Amino acid sequence: MGSHGYHEILGIDANEPFPVICPTAPCPANYPANFPTGVAGTPVPAGTYYWPMSTKPTPSIANTWTYFSEANSFYHALQLDVNHRFGMGFALRGVYTWSKSLDDGDSLNATTSGNEPALASNPFNLRADWGLANFDVRNTAAISGAYELPFGHGKQFLHGANGISNTLASGWTMNSILTLQDGFPFTSQLSYNPSNTGDTRNPVRPFVNPAFRGSVILGTPNQWFNPAAFLAPPNNSGFDGNLGRDTLIGPGLATLDFSLQKNTRINERMNLQFRAEFFNVLNRANFNFPNAITFTPAGVSPTAGLITSTSTFSRQIQFGLKLRW
Repeated sequence: MGSHGYHEILGIDANEPFPVICPTAPCPANYPANFPTGVAGTPVPAGTYYWPMSTKPTPSIANTWTYFSEANSFYHALQLDVNHRFGMGFALRGVYTWSKSLDDGDSLNATTSGNEPALASNPFNLRADWGLANFDVRNTAAISGAYELPFGHGKQFLHGANGISNTLASGWTMNSILTLQDGFPFTSQLSYNPSNTGDTRNPVRPFVNPAFRGSVILGTPNQWFNPAAFLAPPNNSGFDGNLGRDTLIGPGLATLDFSLQKNTRINERMNLQFRAEFFNVLNRANFNFPNAITFTPAGVSPTAGLITSTSTFSRQIQFGLKLRW
């Protein structure tokens, strides 16, 4: 299946300075001539957009957060759903989605942005923000099973039980859900804005380091990604970085939940249900997003890629008793 969205809401600073095109290389003149843009280690080329000054179109107005209906999105997915009821009270269902969601902005404000800047990085070139949606998950799967235990009157085991023995042995059901999914994308950012736009609210992305070799994603909670894969443009240089939006993938998720329930019929109208529920049975640590701030004005952030929280709880156990009529 697939879908295409257009004229979607996008947050833009409508009072940013107008960028200009570099006439020669290096541009500006005081910019390091050998500072790479990520293309074969070449310096900033002529024809690149940059902000030469922070003079706003309307100087009497500060930065704005204005909504424009200019965003676009695409979603494509392969979805599978397998559901089968076996004999002897056993049922199994598996669902799987392989998908990709692309857009040029999907966060209305900083509260909902989470893992990416909420404003468009360059109002004059929205295509520079085209990338994975911040809710994109490439692979996600869930397998659930339910099994009515074969104990009690008329069942495979204790089929001749009656009275109290049948009441205790019958009515038991086991349920389990296994959830697996890839991580959400996030954006490496700077804690300052070197683009010279005068807007400090929206972190800027760094440059790609063309000399870097190896894996960008290290995959440890102490440093999920390698900051050496990126370069920070000098402060007040007038440039945004060329790293794409949402190009890094955060930690995935895997959790197994289990429940055991017993239904005991008291009479024709009343039923007593006991439940024992176990969440994250294996007590797996599902990590949250790492710290995306890669550079500060002083250099590489000491907490770049550090993960300090989890996205799910540790193992939780609860019991419940419900009277239904």
